[in-house]
Amino acid sequence: MGIAILAFVVVFLLIASGGVLLFYREQMIQRLSAVISPETKKQTLMGSIQQSGFSLSSVVEHLEKIIPKSQAEVGVTQQRLIRAGYRSESAINVFYGAKVLVPLSFCAVLFASGFGNDNPFMFYICALGLGFLAPDFWLGRQIKTRQNKLRRGLPDVLDLLVICIEAGLSLDHATKRTTEELKMAQPALCDELGIVVLEQRAGRPRADCWKHLAERTDVDSLRNLVSVLIQSEQFGTSIAKTLRTHSDTLRTQRIQKVEEMAAKTTVKLVFPLVLFIFPSLFIVVLGPAMITMSEAFKTFFNH
Repeated sequence: MGIAILAFVVVFLLIASGGVLLFYREQMIQRLSAVISPETKKQTLMGSIQQSGFSLSSVVEHLEKIIPKSQAEVGVTQQRLIRAGYRSESAINVFYGAKVLVPLSFCAVLFASGFGNDNPFMFYICALGLGFLAPDFWLGRQIKTRQNKLRRGLPDVLDLLVICIEAGLSLDHATKRTTEELKMAQPALCDELGIVVLEQRAGRPRADCWKHLAERTDVDSLRNLVSVLIQSEQFGTSIAKTLRTHSDTLRTQRIQKVEEMAAKTTVKLVFPLVLFIFPSLFIVVLGPAMITMSEAFKTFFNH
């Protein structure tokens, strides 16, 4: 028995060492080819990336065709993906492919863990339903996160817009300069404003570009900003003063929101106090007294 184990270990080590040698040999060949002809390496790398991307996209495309869907549903899902910041053409295919892969993954986890052996039909139905709805929940979460980022970064963007307009730039050039300057600090909002700049360069009217921004993001503060800008352009009022007033209003609303959340904490603390803290206090305070009283009653009734 010991000889067999020793022979198995020796064979395993020989195979492993051979694989390691082959691996390092391939690495050495790749390094030498990279030194001799770096352009060939780049082309090979790009070709392999394109081939892997093509195969992945084809697999996802076949998966997303499994789910029956109407054109209206696809349009609504694509609009939600755009609001979450996913504008690529393959985003809709990946989303519907995930609605097939996630339920299968949940079922595979249930099968591997053996958790659903007691009532397999019920557990597998729940896994399929949760897996099918999980991408929708995740997408809704991403939309809310992006909208919160847009809402928080809007006052800073408006301040820089006011500075650029007061420095002599037009609204279009001020928007372009703001997207360039705040791209690292507020990437989500600058991304949306960059689309506005691109639409204006393509020849669309300014009002339509800003309206598309409000529809694309679905944020109340941005809708108010768009309506204020359109009214300011129609009536000929100062855009800089309008933007400064709107920025001050947004900051005031933010402070009021924080104060409202702080005022709600007293009400929210009632439930943990009643359910968790008060019973513990009663046990600690009244527990020794109850024990003493029970012992006194026992001695009294025994006598």
